[in-house]
Amino acid sequence: MKYFRGLKISLVAKLVLAFVLVAVIPMLVASKITTELIADVVKPHSAQAIRGLKDAGVRKTVMLTGDAEPVAKAVSAELGLDEYHAGLLPGDKVDQIETLLAAKRPKENLAFVGDGINDAPVLSRADVGIAMGALGSDAAIEAADVVLMDDAPAKIALAMRIARRTLRIVYQNIVFALAIKFACLVLGAIGMASMWTAIFADVGVMVLAVLNATRALYTKDLAKKNEQ
Repeated sequence: MKYFRGLKISLVAKLVLAFVLVAVIPMLVASKITTELIADVVKPHSAQAIRGLKDAGVRKTVMLTGDAEPVAKAVSAELGLDEYHAGLLPGDKVDQIETLLAAKRPKENLAFVGDGINDAPVLSRADVGIAMGALGSDAAIEAADVVLMDDAPAKIALAMRIARRTLRIVYQNIVFALAIKFACLVLGAIGMASMWTAIFADVGVMVLAVLNATRALYTKDLAKKNEQ
């Protein structure tokens, strides 16, 4: 009887041990697989985008994220960011933006890039709010000043270069038109301006200004430079 009881206990123990192993091993495997699946993945061109912003004249790049400190630190090091703040709630992001706005230099602007609904308050508070339109929420798109439709971070630097070229062309046209008009007025005042001079100052300047403005349509050279 004792031998039978001992044998019975041994079998029960083996069954319990087998059940525990069957239950625990899948949990460990599932935990490992889950960890690999939810790991953050940096977009392929993100580092290039940061370098493009630096080349375009951006003085400081800061990442505001709700992710944990180790993840934020690793991403910041990989992208070459100047500063990062982790574990932030939406209200904390607004507080950080207020701090950055207070610390910026005169004539500097602060731009914020985001795509989530939690980024909407920060997008509206920044000097320039940029939303990633393809995957961005409606609230973020509505609060932003600029919307990128293809979610390519490198397009931010390209947009800055296009905007600067456009402004240069506008200033060139303004200065050119005013200079010709002023010169025509001076020549007319001293009696040296003819009818053809007046026509050139009017129609000719308009044609030249339009031709100069068409340069803004050519952006392939800027796109190639942005990809380097």
